[in-house]
Amino acid sequence: MQVLYFAWMRERVGAASEEIDPEGAKTARELVERLCARDERYALAFSELASVRVAVDQEMADLDASIAGAREIAFFPPVTGG
Repeated sequence: MQVLYFAWMRERVGAASEEIDPEGAKTARELVERLCARDERYALAFSELASVRVAVDQEMADLDASIAGAREIAFFPPVTGG
């Protein structure tokens, strides 16, 4: 699946996107846990998990949303207008 990172998350991971095997993760939260266990860059990117938003196949979702069959998961911080 394609995983996208935006704003400060992209900076911390060091990539805007990557192709990832979800390794059996059933929810976005489980995917985050697997990523964080993989490398400290991910642990840093997701260290403020309460501030992270997620979209599954371009639909806003919560971290407990199913990612079964998803082609794209996007992670980003809250966006404010001005």
